[in-house]
Amino acid sequence: MGGGGGGPAARGGAAFRGVDEAAQRRLNAQAPEIPDLGARVMALFRPYLGRIVVTGILVVAGAAIGVIPPLIVQRIFDDALFPTAGGAPDLGLLVRLVAAMIGLFLLSAVLGVAQTWLTATVGNRVTGDLRVKLFDHLQAMELGFFTRTKTGVIQSRLQNDVGGVSGVLTNTVTSILGNAVTVVSALVAMILIDWRLTLIAVILMPVLIFVQRRVGQVRARIAGQTQESLSELTSITQETLSVSGILLSKAFNRQRTESQRYRDENVNQVRLQVQRAMSGQGFFAVVQVLMASVPAVIYLVSGYLIAGGSGAITAGTVVAFTTVQARLLQPLMGLMRVALDLQTSRALFARIFEYLDLVPAISDAPDAIDVAQAPGPVGRIEFRDVVFRYPDAAADARPTLGGVSFVAEPGQHVAFVGPSGAGKTTVLYLAPRFYEASAGSVLFSGADVRSLRHESIIDHVGIVSQETYLFHATIRENLRYAKPDATDAEVEAACVAANIHHIITGFEHGYDTIVGERGYRLSGGEKQRIAIARVLLKDPPVLLLDEATSALDTVSERVVQEAIDSVAQGRTTLSIAHRLSTVIGADVIHVIEAGRIVESGTHAELLALDGLYAELAAQQMAAARIEGLEEAQPAADLPDRRADRAPAGAAGADAARLVADPTGAADRAVDEPGWPPLE
Repeated sequence: MGGGGGGPAARGGAAFRGVDEAAQRRLNAQAPEIPDLGARVMALFRPYLGRIVVTGILVVAGAAIGVIPPLIVQRIFDDALFPTAGGAPDLGLLVRLVAAMIGLFLLSAVLGVAQTWLTATVGNRVTGDLRVKLFDHLQAMELGFFTRTKTGVIQSRLQNDVGGVSGVLTNTVTSILGNAVTVVSALVAMILIDWRLTLIAVILMPVLIFVQRRVGQVRARIAGQTQESLSELTSITQETLSVSGILLSKAFNRQRTESQRYRDENVNQVRLQVQRAMSGQGFFAVVQVLMASVPAVIYLVSGYLIAGGSGAITAGTVVAFTTVQARLLQPLMGLMRVALDLQTSRALFARIFEYLDLVPAISDAPDAIDVAQAPGPVGRIEFRDVVFRYPDAAADARPTLGGVSFVAEPGQHVAFVGPSGAGKTTVLYLAPRFYEASAGSVLFSGADVRSLRHESIIDHVGIVSQETYLFHATIRENLRYAKPDATDAEVEAACVAANIHHIITGFEHGYDTIVGERGYRLSGGEKQRIAIARVLLKDPPVLLLDEATSALDTVSERVVQEAIDSVAQGRTTLSIAHRLSTVIGADVIHVIEAGRIVESGTHAELLALDGLYAELAAQQMAAARIEGLEEAQPAADLPDRRADRAPAGAAGADAARLVADPTGAADRAVDEPGWPPLE
């Protein structure tokens, strides 16, 4: 992009990847403050309110049923096994009570299975909704967000952060409800059995709750640091294990450095995971010891009460009370763990909602219209005194563009040349509103781009950049990315017009050839022509060409340029070029220097001005001159080279013939001279 400055990290040197990464991680680990975070988390469950109500009923029923068996135990001891009035055991009553207990256990198991299915379904769907919502929101963010944010960091928010809260979303509601009902019903049952013993059992509860809150704060801080470390690990993986990253590390023999960088961060991650696992364990151990010791204390107190002549304490009372109290331990621990999990996950939810609260810098106006409703002809692009400054540029830096004005009429080829950093690429990014002009206005089909639906603008634009991006998929799938419903005949016609069909059919699997990560199994010229075919398949009225041939060798450049010239016929074309030979035939050439158009005209007119354009042309001619070859040599046709042009004649004629005869019957009937044999 054309300048605009940047922070220290952008200027390399000591600031590469951060001066103090540990300090940066600590800074990032501080979770942002999100207003009404709890209410927003609960709002995620609103679409599944019906299922949550049913789940709640099952939870309450299961928790209530779980308290009844201890009461039955009291009757078994006091009325069936050891009747207080004396006499033999009441076997009939004993059978009925035991049958009732078994029936309650079966009913509780069935309710538990149904509850688990409902909670798993609701929780995982809420997690999936949150992940998709975050992904959709990121898709709506402006281009500038992605140029200043690491891909690994974005991936970490989607995978690690959302994954980290999935357990909370799945189990929190039912765990809180079920454990709360169980605790309340157990306390009620304990009071009904003996209120004095109940006071002894719960006397330490306030102290435990206070300590639990302090432990939760520690766990929340560690959770934020852990997620930031995971984000860094994901970022390192994405940067260094991509094809480009591996190629770079091998080219500079930096594999050990990258491995050490990953190892260091992994050590930090392991340390944080251990801290996270151990935080609160001492607290829970104390709680478990205290709760487990309560029955012993109950036995002791019961002994004193019985010795003191209290007739209300019976063997059944002691057994039933300790049974209920034992059932109180698990749900009470569960409530405390849920409270800790909620405090821990608060940092993760805050990181997720921080991204969801990002407002795209570019969005449609409420009354935005389609390009078809614009007053001007489709394909007309106009800049009126456009000023642009990148958001992260220094306050005292000059604008990337300063008062740029031009008009590209439908079907016209307008080229931009100039020194690196002059602002040429920025012009191309402003035309389809990838960025918003800081001042002035950009018009598309006679309407300000801010008054048009952004999707409608993009539907009318095709872009071919210097760095071609292909998915790790087949050639056919990469081409159909532009038009998913394209027929095979349309795909092949586009490739013929882009001078690539004859090469694709020479591959063993033809259009079903896997291109590899970022298309690395193809040459630069092949990737560029596939990109051109992809744009041609879209068939837009406007083409934006960002130095589409600058990275190619001379032969590939000539072939790709032929394909571009064929595709550009009848379309408005804005192109950027460092090699002036590719824009000599442009209708208008604008020379940009320091963010301003300093010269405009045709190739011949600009040479006659003897200004910057003439200087650039002279420099390129001097650089291209080969000793002993003072005159330009005629271009040779090299049909045996994969990079050379299709030897079958005019690409447009081939495309028209292929569309007219999609089965290729005519080609099979008579071998076309010059085509390489298909293997």
